[in-house]
Amino acid sequence: MKLSEIKRHLASLKTIAFKLPNGELVPNHFHVTEVGKITKNFIDCGGTIRNEEVVNFQLWKADDYDHRLHPEKLVHIIELSEKTLNIPDLDIEVEYQGATIGKYGLDFDGTNFLLTTKQTDCLAKDNCGIPEAKPKVKLSNIQVQNSCDPNSGCC
Repeated sequence: MKLSEIKRHLASLKTIAFKLPNGELVPNHFHVTEVGKITKNFIDCGGTIRNEEVVNFQLWKADDYDHRLHPEKLVHIIELSEKTLNIPDLDIEVEYQGATIGKYGLDFDGTNFLLTTKQTDCLAKDNCGIPEAKPKVKLSNIQVQNSCDPNSGCC
């Protein structure tokens, strides 16, 4: 999800809720402690130089159970970050503390913002030496041409 999308969704909400991949909701007294731009410059395993930029939201739950972040306040924080940090309309990555700090993608189901799992992947499969996976074929599904039944008399 991009910044423009979250702002559009927030404009139609009265409350904000984030749902973890396991279906649990982030406690509704969470704080957004950071909104920032993260730039990652790196070389992949095939030797290609790459550059990625995302907007980072850090969610944090404290012990102030009366705290509620309202949609218009989050929009204000986002717009201030865009202006002050010169952030373009980038994809959003969310950090949230579970057993360890998790990094999530962001989606929306019409009611809740969904923290989606992220996966690692090789960006240089054609250069890194890992062979492509061969398709698995079920032998019982193979159609054999020019075969004859042992009882047909052709053998």
